[in-house]
Amino acid sequence: MSLANGRKSIFITGAASGMGRETARLFAGKGWFVGGYDVNGAGLTALEAELGAGNCLVRTLDVTDREDYRGALAAFGEATGGQLDLLFNNAGIGRGGPFADQPFEDVIAVVQVNLMGVLIGIHEGIGLLKATPNSLCFTTSSSSATFGMPGIAVYSATKHAVKGLSEALSVEFKAYGVRVADVLPGLIDTPILPPEAVANAPKEGLFRAIPPVEVAKVVWEAYHADTLHWYVPPELVEMDKMATAAPEAMREQMAAGGLFNRPADEP
Repeated sequence: MSLANGRKSIFITGAASGMGRETARLFAGKGWFVGGYDVNGAGLTALEAELGAGNCLVRTLDVTDREDYRGALAAFGEATGGQLDLLFNNAGIGRGGPFADQPFEDVIAVVQVNLMGVLIGIHEGIGLLKATPNSLCFTTSSSSATFGMPGIAVYSATKHAVKGLSEALSVEFKAYGVRVADVLPGLIDTPILPPEAVANAPKEGLFRAIPPVEVAKVVWEAYHADTLHWYVPPELVEMDKMATAAPEAMREQMAAGGLFNRPADEP
């Protein structure tokens, strides 16, 4: 008998903290079997202690290492009887600064984790997803995938790529009965952010600081729906629409520094 014992299962990268950890906690609380993966071994140990060893499988994982990822998925498949209801490609890093001054090593690192890690995960995980009825391939994009964000240009570029990938695969994977969706979070209070970013965040508006459990709730909703893009907070969809309809106006707002303090009810 599999370790999952017939329960639905979720495989989460970046599970040791932030949005990944909150998602693990929420799904475990709903009776799912959780796979938690991260480079942070101590965080995973704490997660396992909280969820209980019988309710999860945790393992360190470098998402940029295809063989490592393949091994993690194989072990997870053994624990679930070859099933994977939800693949949550959540691992990511944030290294910013003016692009012209950014060390190229940082550029490569962001692309490797935020984009290549997602491509590897989906490519290696599609077999388990195809074997599971009504499965969902879900990925963390970003509000910076609505319009390229200055100061985090490469990060933003990878998140645009993830959004486009999700759109394309949502069509391709229909042939397998696998659903595809993503989440575009705004300013989420997680370790990826510098402490001053949260401290200086506006109290209201699109870029108010939001607890990571709100993203976890969206992952749960996404499994039970057929929506392609999820926005946290939901008002970010208006920013996405504006970026498409009037990119020059968006550019000028960003250049003037007026975008991030805009009230949530303003388009």
